[in-house]
Amino acid sequence: MPYEIRLLRVHVEKGPAGQPMGPARNRIFYVLEGGLRVGDRELAVDGACHSAASPSIRAIEPSSFLCWELAQAGAPPGLISSTGVSGESLLTEPVTGLDPGDGKQWLMRCDSVSFPPGGCAYTHVHQGPGIRYVLEGSIEIDTGGSKTPHGQGEAWFESGPEPVFAQADGDIPTRFIRAMILPLSLVGRSSISYVNEEDKDKPKSQSYRGYIDQPIEL
Repeated sequence: MPYEIRLLRVHVEKGPAGQPMGPARNRIFYVLEGGLRVGDRELAVDGACHSAASPSIRAIEPSSFLCWELAQAGAPPGLISSTGVSGESLLTEPVTGLDPGDGKQWLMRCDSVSFPPGGCAYTHVHQGPGIRYVLEGSIEIDTGGSKTPHGQGEAWFESGPEPVFAQADGDIPTRFIRAMILPLSLVGRSSISYVNEEDKDKPKSQSYRGYIDQPIEL
């Protein structure tokens, strides 16, 4: 049963009625602007939550939010456009190795990574895939023999096992937020491993803020 991870960016006008998110699936919501009610949870700017249901979305004020979805490949996306709602699908990528019948357990993580001007993340891998989104600044991702810059409001995918070197903007701070699918054994633990032995003990310029470490069912 193939899966994919998606990132949606949605704007919702303030209104008394909630908007359903479509079929129940694992999702992470993160508020970019305004204030949002996700089911019975209220989120302000820089707030995040997980839902495995089909929650109703209501804007407390005109709001923009990100929504990551883990869905079966080819299934229609959740809320994109309806009355008072406009949105776009930023990225969809296949996720391999997820099999409900193999007994493995997984979690969905949301955290953010911040860099000072000129900071970098030395060549590294992760234990699972995920989609990143630049909140401020910009960052260049060097992987698979190519370098790709990503500015504010842009997203990119990392498979996990493919090595990545990340170079942040040299003039201003950079911060991105991400959602990843990881082994359940990593609850509360970092997923990063450095590829080069000489980098492991170097001071690291990036800092992290954790939002969600949610065990999930496929």
